[in-house]
Amino acid sequence: MPTYHYRCKNCNYDFTEQQSFTDDPITVCPECGEEQVRKVYSAPPIEFKGSGFYRTDKSK
Repeated sequence: MPTYHYRCKNCNYDFTEQQSFTDDPITVCPECGEEQVRKVYSAPPIEFKGSGFYRTDKSK
């Protein structure tokens, strides 16, 4: 299951939650109870392994 990062706009409480793709996003802050929670998006980590990812490794 994917882990999502949330932040409350009201109290700035940060938390992560494991949710299924079919679950509704969390909207109520567990800290202050307000409906000000939004998902925090960030770039996923990318890791290149093996040959073929460098200029010197182009097809031979």
